[in-house]
Amino acid sequence: MNGGGRLVTPSLPPLREVIARYGLSASKALGQNFLFDEQLLDRIAAIPGSLEGEQVMEVGPGPGGLTRALLRTGARVTAIEMDRRCLPALAEVEAAFPGQLTVIEGDAMKIAPATLFDGPYHIVANLPYNVGTALFTDWLSSEDWPPQWRSLTLMFQEEVARRIVAAPNTSAYGRLPVLAQWRSRARLAMKVHRSAFTPPPKVMSAVVHVVPDDAPEGVSMRMLERVTEAAFGQRRKMLRQSLKGVPGALEALGRLGIDPQRRAETLSVEEFVSVARSLGQPDRP
Repeated sequence: MNGGGRLVTPSLPPLREVIARYGLSASKALGQNFLFDEQLLDRIAAIPGSLEGEQVMEVGPGPGGLTRALLRTGARVTAIEMDRRCLPALAEVEAAFPGQLTVIEGDAMKIAPATLFDGPYHIVANLPYNVGTALFTDWLSSEDWPPQWRSLTLMFQEEVARRIVAAPNTSAYGRLPVLAQWRSRARLAMKVHRSAFTPPPKVMSAVVHVVPDDAPEGVSMRMLERVTEAAFGQRRKMLRQSLKGVPGALEALGRLGIDPQRRAETLSVEEFVSVARSLGQPDRP
């Protein structure tokens, strides 16, 4: 280690050199944007707290910039990469950190994290823009709670990141913040300027940190998803109109004293939870 406690990896060449050697241009189709700044990557890897000895899943490591930063913390990383062009670069990282890195070639959308780990793990990723929200909602949507993951530290487009942490009565508030906040604590951990990426994306980015919290009792995740999908699917309409397709929802509003003339974006996370609890378990399809 150096004087600051960070592991030194002299055997690894700079990322720019690795990318040039393997001809790794970022794939727009895969939503790739590479980060080279080691200090920035170390800051991202530090967001979850100490990862020494912890299991970490990384999605879309690309040439391994964030992977290196995670390994420098002492984490044991399982990286899922579907772009086989990046595998030789990741193999170099694997060789430099013996026993710390496992690389899986595959599509993270088709891999259940629980099949990769025999205990708690963290997810840290500069998510590909084209699948980031889908992966995030999937990780949040388990009926079993608390989840096996201990924290999510994820890079998104800043607009998506702000939606995740949005409060009621704001334009960014919708299904995503309700799902992220009803049994988790979500915060905007840091912003990342578009110029930090190669190639620079058209939008700014931000890192969101999410940790599981106690789940409210008597609430079905599937019912909450059904209610929020209906409510925000017609967000300009009053609840009496948007929720009329959810059996029992209007009666639930009456029992809870929620004015059916309100619109979805005015309801707090707690009010959505109360509606879902009042409706009970959804019928199986």
